[in-house]
Amino acid sequence: MYQILEQVFQSLRSTITKFPKSEVVVEALLQMEKIAKSKKSQLDKQDQSHDTFHKLIGTWQLGFITYKRATCKPEKLVLGTGIFIPPWVKIHLSYSTNNLADGQGTVENFVELGLLKIVLKGPVQFYTKTNILAFDFTHMDAYLSGWQLYTGYIRNGIEREKYFYKKTIKEQAFFTYFLVENNFIAARGKGGGLALWIKSINNI
Repeated sequence: MYQILEQVFQSLRSTITKFPKSEVVVEALLQMEKIAKSKKSQLDKQDQSHDTFHKLIGTWQLGFITYKRATCKPEKLVLGTGIFIPPWVKIHLSYSTNNLADGQGTVENFVELGLLKIVLKGPVQFYTKTNILAFDFTHMDAYLSGWQLYTGYIRNGIEREKYFYKKTIKEQAFFTYFLVENNFIAARGKGGGLALWIKSINNI
């Protein structure tokens, strides 16, 4: 299953893309998530989690996502086949921190579609025992052809930043990272979907 994700990484990096079938990628992600949950390591969990947060620092390109498929039982999660992000849409996550020990830092989400570029920014909190990274987008920059259209806080962002670190996980948006490698990372979102990012080669 790991080889499938490595193939996705190579395909996203290549100018001649040859992706595996999306349902195969979903199955690979589910298997890797299952392994991560059941894996028992002799290393101290606290040290492992700090190492995981350290590995997340950097810029990652979104390559593949799944979605929750509608069913007759809304409480039951059924994943769709998932989609690869097309090359004409560029979506990147960038994590940074000044102190790994406290698990706090910032996130920037870059979305580029043609001449339009939007950058969402905000605080993050990494929970060491669960590999959960909570986040909130409180500030936005918007550009068109390099010209800045807007910069400022959004949705009462100043207040949300002020109280972000006082909130519980249930009150926050988050990703649960179950795979963190040098070339790619994978996580399950709060809503139940899966996502796979590859290491970015561009300085954004």
